[in-house]
Amino acid sequence: MKVSREQVALNRQRIVETAARLFREKGYDGIGVADLMKSAGLTHGGFYGHFESKEDLLAEATAHALKKSVERWEGYAAKGADTALTTIGSSYLSQEHRDHPELGCSVTSLGADISRLGPKARHALTEGACGQMAVLEKLMPGEDDADKRKQALAKYASMVGAIMLARAVDDEALSLEILQAVQDKL
Repeated sequence: MKVSREQVALNRQRIVETAARLFREKGYDGIGVADLMKSAGLTHGGFYGHFESKEDLLAEATAHALKKSVERWEGYAAKGADTALTTIGSSYLSQEHRDHPELGCSVTSLGADISRLGPKARHALTEGACGQMAVLEKLMPGEDDADKRKQALAKYASMVGAIMLARAVDDEALSLEILQAVQDKL
């Protein structure tokens, strides 16, 4: 039975959304194509009708997840630049984000994996991270664009590092202290 173009597009979207969640949760090497497709409710055999490789899917899933994050941050900024940075920081540097990488930022959950992969995945992460940093840049005080960019880069790197470190340590109190310290500096 032939599948309509609309159904093909819906299937692809389901695969991308499922992969975005599972890659962030389990890492690139922590989930195989067969399990990704099964989680999306599709057969393993259909994968290569949509993607050339698992890495191509990772690139698209990363781009998708980071695009949603940028849109959310832009929404915070649209509601009020004076509160947006606090809202972004408290959401990003939260226990929920720390404890649920499958729902969080692809940079913190996949950055190390993607750094070892090819140009497509690295480009997707770069574009998404640049989108997030651009939102932060608009929220920085001052009139000098170069200084705003430096502030945004420093804040972004601090937030990413804080989540990664808070997830890695085995001391709950230290983990929370890391998140709070960076949030206080925002």
